[in-house]
Amino acid sequence: MTGKTLTTSSGPDEADETSPETIIQLAGEVSQIATEKTRVIAGITSRTKILALNAKIEAARAGDAGRSFGVVASEVQAISHQIEGVTQEFREQLVTSATRLKSLGEGLVSSMRGNRLADLALNMIDIIDRNLYERSCDVRWWATDSAVVDCLAGTDRGSGSGRSAFASKRLGVILSSYTVYLDLWIADATGRVVANGRPERYPGVVGTSVASQAWFKDALATRDGTEFTVADIARSDQLGGSAVAIYAAAVREGGEENGRPLGVLGIFFDWEAQARSVVNGIRLTADEQREGRTKCLILNAQHRIIAASDDRYILQGSYPLRTEGRDMGHYEADDGTIVAFALTPGYETYRGLGWYGVILQRTAEVEEEFNRRHKVRGR
Repeated sequence: MTGKTLTTSSGPDEADETSPETIIQLAGEVSQIATEKTRVIAGITSRTKILALNAKIEAARAGDAGRSFGVVASEVQAISHQIEGVTQEFREQLVTSATRLKSLGEGLVSSMRGNRLADLALNMIDIIDRNLYERSCDVRWWATDSAVVDCLAGTDRGSGSGRSAFASKRLGVILSSYTVYLDLWIADATGRVVANGRPERYPGVVGTSVASQAWFKDALATRDGTEFTVADIARSDQLGGSAVAIYAAAVREGGEENGRPLGVLGIFFDWEAQARSVVNGIRLTADEQREGRTKCLILNAQHRIIAASDDRYILQGSYPLRTEGRDMGHYEADDGTIVAFALTPGYETYRGLGWYGVILQRTAEVEEEFNRRHKVRGR
């Protein structure tokens, strides 16, 4: 368990000349060239037929003297008809095949791109899961710390205020090493906060009641020291309005796994800073990064946007994700946006919160309209 920041690395750019899109473009060019050239051949054939017809007319006027020339003109006319038929057949077959190739290529590229984006979405939510798993380990471990237990048990560290001060100092030491947290709180069995790790930064915390908050009530009701609770992302007024994920575990008598609950330890994970490093660190290619048309989002179980590489998406509140019962996949939205998603897989004993990693790849037209409506350009 560490306090490391969530990060991902950048990937290599893809070469435009060898991309599947280039193959599709070439298929379209072949179809266009075939259409143009067969049109030219058809024009030449038409002129040849007219010349052959005129030659037959002149041969007929010449009588016996033009009979042999008339035979040649007839053959030229017949050949012209054959060329016309072959040209028409060639055009139909080649254009049909090129069109089919282009259609299949587009489908293949769409599938390849969608699968790649879905893999990136899975990677994104997996990084989140692994980090939040560490948070679940942290809270259960620190709930057994002697300073935390003594703060609530009143054993051998003097007065109640003295024990709280000692516990606050101990929590401060932890926070100096685990920079992913904004604060750590100790609440007694009634829900009154008796100590926090950063009293100078958040002076109004001690004395606050958290008795009505779900994370406190759920943690106090856990069966033993192996269990913990976690609250969905929310903004904390006591922590300056910061968005936090709150993990909590019961502090038990003697620090024992099956000890009587004395109160609750709540740890406040700095969600915004950590989530931003993930959604902005996904390994996008140069083409995917172009014009900021690829967006990385994290949705909670209710599809509320809780992190985004483009901050404007946070203002939308939620995203209309269509999973159709799938844990992972991709689809094309009505406006042409490719939507790739992956459900949290969990990590070891951490089952996850039903969150989704989502990556959107917009068309240039859709992105332009989005920018026009929101005025300020995003990532």
